[in-house]
Amino acid sequence: MMQEVEKFVRPSYIDRPNVQNETPTMVFTREHEKLVVAGGEWMKHTSNSCTIAAALIATVVFAAIITVPGGNDGSNGLPIFSKEIAFTVFIISDALSLFTSTTSLLLFLSILTARYAEGDFLHVLPKRLIIGLVTLFLSITTMMVAFSSTLCLVFRSLWISSLQHTAMEFLASKVIDSSFEINIGMKNSEHVSSSDDIKFGVTGTAEERGQGWCAD
Repeated sequence: MMQEVEKFVRPSYIDRPNVQNETPTMVFTREHEKLVVAGGEWMKHTSNSCTIAAALIATVVFAAIITVPGGNDGSNGLPIFSKEIAFTVFIISDALSLFTSTTSLLLFLSILTARYAEGDFLHVLPKRLIIGLVTLFLSITTMMVAFSSTLCLVFRSLWISSLQHTAMEFLASKVIDSSFEINIGMKNSEHVSSSDDIKFGVTGTAEERGQGWCAD
């Protein structure tokens, strides 16, 4: 912008006109007229897309805070999971997401309704765009935290039972494998002992062999 260019020229040259009786500011504005138009179009397009995203996030988190996970207790009207830590995380993250998405929405709407003058591109519009993008990113992050805490609340018992079933199946498979290996080892030992008896010419049962040895 012209304010940045003025830092590199002599103070006496700032308002000195040229041969066409144009000041440096007038020349700068005329030469960068197309750039201002292009920057304004880019600002509008970016703000329009981010406005839609911020509005969707605000709608989702507002509906989530009304319909809390697990429902309400019919006797007192309080949420069922109100004493859970994950529910507290859900409430805080959902409220932060709603606040940041609304802030981002208002900032992008202010960009859309701006006049897009040349001086606005120096501080006003870039500052609004940066703050709007940061708050939009924070709203997405806190929305994911609220979603994760909801999953932890609703499906925690299902996850615990699934882990228990998995552990029981793992232990059962280990017991079956161990018993199978013991049976194989016993069969191999019986096969080796019978092979040794045939090799040394010993036949008959153990009692018959014992009677033969006593007779001898």
